[in-house]
Amino acid sequence: MPDSMHALILAGGSGERFWPLSRRARPKQLLSLVSNKTLLEETLARLEGLIPPERTLILTNTEQESAVRKLLGNFPKENILAEPAKRDTAAAIALGTGWVALRDHAATMVVLPADHVITNRAAFQETLALAGDAAEETSELVTIGIKPTWACPGFGYIEHGKPVRLRKRPDNDAIHRVVRFREKPNPDLAESFIRRGNFRWNAGMFVWSVPTMLREFNRHAPELADFLSQLRAQGNFETALRERFSKLPRISFDYAIMEKADRVLVVEAGFDWDDIGSWQAVANYFEKDKSGNAANRAITTIDSSNNIVFEENGTTVALLGVHNLIVVRTPDALLVCHRHEAERIKDLIGKLPPELQ
Repeated sequence: MPDSMHALILAGGSGERFWPLSRRARPKQLLSLVSNKTLLEETLARLEGLIPPERTLILTNTEQESAVRKLLGNFPKENILAEPAKRDTAAAIALGTGWVALRDHAATMVVLPADHVITNRAAFQETLALAGDAAEETSELVTIGIKPTWACPGFGYIEHGKPVRLRKRPDNDAIHRVVRFREKPNPDLAESFIRRGNFRWNAGMFVWSVPTMLREFNRHAPELADFLSQLRAQGNFETALRERFSKLPRISFDYAIMEKADRVLVVEAGFDWDDIGSWQAVANYFEKDKSGNAANRAITTIDSSNNIVFEENGTTVALLGVHNLIVVRTPDALLVCHRHEAERIKDLIGKLPPELQ
């Protein structure tokens, strides 16, 4: 593993699918959905012993900055940064790369979303260490691929080709060359990906060296490369962030860089992974009764099945003769929807009073 890895944790995001628990100022990564820690706290805990807080940047946005700072009172204050505007992941990663480059121009860095569920910390760290070795030895972009457990049409996929052996780890067979990235497929295409066996889910986790990333921005995204060079100019970081960031193109990192780069490796994750993108996914972590009702606390039911209940305050929830509902209660809001309509929860947000959005 490289001597001094740095981490960039992307902790912006809107979390609209988890309304009313999530709000603009309290998105998914600031929620305690599957344990008594928030997803952001869990993400930081997974890095303990591998990358210290001093070498970790948490990138959030102005709406969520105060909540992140309040949550992480013991985290280095200067290592929490708020984007002045929402500019998608390419600009965010350029900003994070500039931050790391100022501290160590030859560093290897890992980019992680703040809102995933991963329970096997040792396997997670081993995968990151392997990816770090691959990034350092090959000077290529490295992405982490998740072995699919089902033909999910909601994820992007990575098609991998030949295995790549490292001098440092000649016996390891978890690294492959990326043939191409595939957008979210329709269900039939997703099924064909699973049958072929050489496709992995794209979880948005990356590892590379700073020089490699600078090279790729220069090749494929000159406007972002120019921003990066301004960030790295002596004493200019704050000015470049304030004056330039909000003018950057709004484009995802996958489109701007990963799909154009010709030297990309994928390391297969040796750990469990869940992006818990909906209330149905969260319900997998709740207690279930014999009728399939899943809840974060004890509920009372008669003739009710396959419901999902999340109650934030300890109010008793009783269900009578209802099926396939999602019921979420917070101090100021109540959601009741059919579980098969969960994807449309975000359509509700714009119709709500601003203070509830």
